[in-house]
Amino acid sequence: MDCRVEISDLAKSLFSSYCAGVISAKVKNSDYNISLWQEIDDLAQTVRDRYSVADIKLLPTIDATRKAYKIAGKDPNRYRPSAEALMRRIINGNSLYKISTLVDLINLVSLKTGYSIGGFDRDKILGIPTLGVGCQDEKFEGIGRGVLNIEGLPLYRDEIGGIGTPTSDEIRTSISDDTKNILIIINGYSGLEGLQETIDFTIELLKKYADAEELQSAIYKADE
Repeated sequence: MDCRVEISDLAKSLFSSYCAGVISAKVKNSDYNISLWQEIDDLAQTVRDRYSVADIKLLPTIDATRKAYKIAGKDPNRYRPSAEALMRRIINGNSLYKISTLVDLINLVSLKTGYSIGGFDRDKILGIPTLGVGCQDEKFEGIGRGVLNIEGLPLYRDEIGGIGTPTSDEIRTSISDDTKNILIIINGYSGLEGLQETIDFTIELLKKYADAEELQSAIYKADE
């Protein structure tokens, strides 16, 4: 299973601390897992007890992602990183959407760590995903968001076009009920600290809830 990604020269120049934690695996998706959702509900209560909305922006992983947006030319208050949006939703008293086991477990990792995480059907990706920056009028249909203005957003592209930003992934390469091979990209704009632990936690969840096999993982750094 291929877990390679590349970081463009432009991305390296803009996001010098960026590290990508990448996981690939053969998996079995399902509609709903009660044990997983117990973990999500328990964590959601911890988040509500621990943080206010104002606190979220100060978390290192979220703060670094917001700064990357500003560097690339995007307002993070208008286009929030997905981890920040998840935490705000929880703190404001709302539940997370139940999508599927694979998507739900990625949301659990994001909620726990503050990383904005891309989850993709590897079989729908053509070539090696490469991190760059979205261009003016570049086509991108965000999952559940419709057409998204990605100009100035950090963006992974394959040979066809954009597949994911820290705000939203593209519907073309999205995880479905039929997904058999998954690619996960943990966007570490805050650097290496905590990234390997997050990879390990994600792999644990994939084994526990998605019968993951043929697991591979790697870390790619912008300063290499």
